[in-house]
Amino acid sequence: NGKHPNILITGTPGTGKTKLASQLAEITKMKHINIGEVAANNECYDGYDENLDCKVLDEDKVLNCIESDMQKGNIIVDYHGSDFFDEDWFDIVFCLRAEIEVLNKRLEERGYNESKVKNNLESEIFQVLLEEARDSYDPDIVHELTSNNLSDVESNLIRITTWIRSWHADNDTDVDR
Repeated sequence: NGKHPNILITGTPGTGKTKLASQLAEITKMKHINIGEVAANNECYDGYDENLDCKVLDEDKVLNCIESDMQKGNIIVDYHGSDFFDEDWFDIVFCLRAEIEVLNKRLEERGYNESKVKNNLESEIFQVLLEEARDSYDPDIVHELTSNNLSDVESNLIRITTWIRSWHADNDTDVDR
């Protein structure tokens, strides 16, 4: 898009993607797109997964819903998956990671069933979503961020806003445009 960067924040459910993305959007005045909300608001589902106790995302429908925003730029997308987005949509990808004990507590607080908690913890242990991002995008634009506590969130906000300022300087654009 040229004028404004697009950012993907990905990671296992419970790592703090939505919280970080919404705070980042507030600070930067970028638009936050939560894929879960897009799917819910536009009925972007293709069945139900009994084991994980969740609806199955209709990825094509989601992509159609967000494509025009993505082309304009200045977007922060948050979602646990990253492999179905157009690889040219993002200038940088941040994958949030959390310690297993921290993540387990967060998932249990959400009321996830045992199978869903186990699946997500295994995903985090085996770095499934980090590897998915590295496989889906140029590994040079994929960055791993720790997200265990408020101090990590503050540090991540600083790191990402610094990156945004650098992107605008490198691309000779004004952050406030």
